Amino acid sequence: MKTTVVCSGGLDSVSLAYIVAAEHELTRLVSFDYGQKHRKEVEFAARAAEQLGVPHHLFDLRPIGAALTGSALTDDLDVPDGHYAEETMRITVVPNRNAIMLTIAFGLAAAKGEDAVATAVHGGDHFIYPDCRPSFTEAFDRMQAAALDGYAQVKLHTPFVRATKADIVTKGALYDTPFAQTWSCYKGGDIHCGRCGTCVERREAFHLAGVTDPTTYADADFWCEAIESRKPA
Repeated sequence: MKTTVVCSGGLDSVSLAYIVAAEHELTRLVSFDYGQKHRKEVEFAARAAEQLGVPHHLFDLRPIGAALTGSALTDDLDVPDGHYAEETMRITVVPNRNAIMLTIAFGLAAAKGEDAVATAVHGGDHFIYPDCRPSFTEAFDRMQAAALDGYAQVKLHTPFVRATKADIVTKGALYDTPFAQTWSCYKGGDIHCGRCGTCVERREAFHLAGVTDPTTYADADFWCEAIESRKPA
């Protein structure tokens, strides 16, 4: 299965790239600059493409991202601390982000005669992001079948859509994913902050998977407090 992987440079999508390279035929990595504060993530995507020996396509969506206002990822708003499943993390939603990115990736895959586009949406994203849920990915797959009818047959490959992030770490480790060369933090500093939802989720995933976390965090212990605060009183 010739497959394009949508790769942000994060733990999930880089793991997916390594898994696809081993299980299918990885053809390219596709990334997007939509004006995100943590744009440094695309540097990690480019590094993954180089290590896997495939092209890296970076699409400039900054004008579109500037119009999708109201998100802490693109606007002058603080990224909240705490667990990823907290209601406060809704401020990190970028409206229709995945639908826009996947549409571009599908167009590229169709033009290149490929079989699939893979994206690393996973079960932990469902609470916050509607465009990461199975209902969305299944509907999008049907929509693209109609959009490309008679021209190409490209499927949406979502192997993590019902998996946890710990599951991703477990499988990524089996395929020697270089976790230290991935970026998750939404605050985009020199090192992972350890406090934002993505950092807490990342730290928790390694713990649950029983895999050593190679990440350096500014606050390496905050995740315990964030997890504890979510337990019933």
